[in-house]
Amino acid sequence: MSTVKANDITNVTGGIPTVKSQQLIPTAWVNFNGTSTVAIRDSEGVSSISDGGTGRYTVNFTANLSNANYSAVVSNTVQSSFTNVSNNVTSLAVGSFIIQHRENGSVTDTERMLAVVMGGQS
Repeated sequence: MSTVKANDITNVTGGIPTVKSQQLIPTAWVNFNGTSTVAIRDSEGVSSISDGGTGRYTVNFTANLSNANYSAVVSNTVQSSFTNVSNNVTSLAVGSFIIQHRENGSVTDTERMLAVVMGGQS
């Protein structure tokens, strides 16, 4: 078996490079502040975050995905005193999705939200 080493891989027809029909990188990802003024710390494939009220955020893609059959995985960092934390992903659309964050049963803002999107591209 040969080893291929490269600094950059580009799909000549556009889109995400694939190996054995599998996408090599996430479609999009984001790390953002979910308190006070909601702001992106760093991202790829995400154009903006909308604050939909306490603990509710809309993640907007830079470009629409080809379908809404993708997986959005979200996480966050919280204080250790919270024992029941959940992040729900709702409203998967080609241009965005919504996150709702809860701590100890209450919808609340959180300092650091993280999301990774896989799929949704042709």
